[in-house]
Amino acid sequence: MIATMSSLSRFATVASALVTGIGAMRAHVHDNTFTPDVVLSVTRQNVSVAGIQRYSTLVNNSLPAPVLRIQENRVVWIRVYNDMDDANATMHWHGLTQAAYPFSDGTPLASQWPIPPHHFFDYELKTANGTAGTYFYHAHVGFQAITATGPLIVESAESPPYTYDDERIVFLQELFNQTDTQVEEGLEATPLRWTGDPQSWLINGKGISNYGIVDPSSAGLSVINVEPQKTYRLRFIAANSLAYASFGFEGHRNLSVIEADGHYTKPYTVQFLQMGTGQRFSTLLTTKTCTELGDLGKGDFYMQVESRDRPSVTTNYAILRYDVSKCSPIVGVNYTRVPDDANPSSAPITLPPTVNGFLDYVLQPLEPNDFPTAAEVTRRIVINVQQMVDQWYIWTDNGVAWTEDGSDPLNHTTPVKPYLVALYQNDTAYLPNYEAAVANGGLDSSTGSYPAKLGEVLEIVLQNVGSHTYDGSAGGGLDTHPWHMHGRHYYDIGSGEGKYDPNVAEAKLSGTTPIQRDTTMLFRYNATTAADEIRGWRAWRVRVEDAGVWMAHCHILQHMVQGMQTPFVFGDTRDIVTVGIPEVQGYLTYGGDVYGNNSHAPTVIHFSED
Repeated sequence: MIATMSSLSRFATVASALVTGIGAMRAHVHDNTFTPDVVLSVTRQNVSVAGIQRYSTLVNNSLPAPVLRIQENRVVWIRVYNDMDDANATMHWHGLTQAAYPFSDGTPLASQWPIPPHHFFDYELKTANGTAGTYFYHAHVGFQAITATGPLIVESAESPPYTYDDERIVFLQELFNQTDTQVEEGLEATPLRWTGDPQSWLINGKGISNYGIVDPSSAGLSVINVEPQKTYRLRFIAANSLAYASFGFEGHRNLSVIEADGHYTKPYTVQFLQMGTGQRFSTLLTTKTCTELGDLGKGDFYMQVESRDRPSVTTNYAILRYDVSKCSPIVGVNYTRVPDDANPSSAPITLPPTVNGFLDYVLQPLEPNDFPTAAEVTRRIVINVQQMVDQWYIWTDNGVAWTEDGSDPLNHTTPVKPYLVALYQNDTAYLPNYEAAVANGGLDSSTGSYPAKLGEVLEIVLQNVGSHTYDGSAGGGLDTHPWHMHGRHYYDIGSGEGKYDPNVAEAKLSGTTPIQRDTTMLFRYNATTAADEIRGWRAWRVRVEDAGVWMAHCHILQHMVQGMQTPFVFGDTRDIVTVGIPEVQGYLTYGGDVYGNNSHAPTVIHFSED
């Protein structure tokens, strides 16, 4: 990076301040006198799932990982053990804003060094009041998140704004018959060795695979138990890897959406849902009465899940099962049950093709949310998302492919140290140049990052561009991308076909108040277009208020491995570096003092004490 004299002077001043200790904090030794609130162990082992055996990355030997429930406005310490022999690990708390806890976001080579094998790291979490909702947690290295993931529910001491009798979690995953390492090596190979589409959805960890059943004991349908004439909050979490999901319930066509990505919305009724990986919705479902069940002679109804925007459709099921013992016996009525070890012989419902722009402009925030108007926007950043092909395949954002895998043989940007560490160490090679970035449309090309100053209001536009090929193969390929941003949630201002036009976008917003999200869809609108042609857009507005290093990326795991990740650096060094070097020294090296193991108790900063 060619730094200006003024920027070098500024960094030198910051470095001098660090020597004397900025916001000095007391270090704590997390020995046997310290008890974390939650302990998670990441391992790799053979697991039988959906009828096949797969060598998988698991959390606490469970698929999915255990449900975590934490309270708003309470510090929670989660110890994550990397008990793998041959891989690094981190844990990301998807949807939580970790602004006050800079090393706890779980993004390797962005906000922290990964946890080495046979070490552990203590994550400090605290969610603000008003953040109660549906989240999840997952590994953030390579392809581990396909199985190393579980629900995370943030609860409030106050009653939720909607009344319901109980809740159920519906956790969606996909199944691949290759190991994480095989998938990663195939994605980085020349020529590409593609994973293929998954041959099973997993619903709450269960399914029936199309790969061929080798262990019938693990092939079965998840059962969602309910009682008649009750209202349930269904928390849907898309923790899958690749496909856009479409799903609904047999005989239950009225789902009232009340939450999206941790934010309550005004109720909006749908007959089915579409979800991309990383998204969450809560809906209210009012179950049938005993009279209705008696008239139908049924106690079981299928939930049907199908893939969208893929070359083939994968379909799987779960069972919504009523406890008919709550109903008085009716002469001549037998409540039909369906087997939970087989799929139905024919699909019980018909789901529509992809609805582009699903739920755009119709979901409204339940409470005012300080949505920034167009007049408040200080600058616009346009990111063109495109696949590049030359027997190998990479995904680029404005020509940059970013990955945390330094051993990747393809042409990717990989920092030698986390950006946050570089900021603390005043390493100018990895400090973004704000002025150069603004002159370059937002991208600091020397670091591959997008810097912004606190107080700015950014309009970030993602554009879906037809693939570019160098090997003679047909170009113009497109995918549908679920784009996720770490840190404070953005305001989603919608999507559309073709090239972004701010006047068209503003007209679409007329009469609406956008909700805050952390994962929304960049639709493709068609499977192909002309090479290098812009086919569609998605736009956000972001209030730059939380200093830190925040990743934005497609949440399709394959695309992340292939480079579809972008770091944003919010705030100047002085805004981000709030603790002195002596206190955080253990965070600044791989396997440093903050990483514990069998013979070493880590020395940890309690950022909540600031």
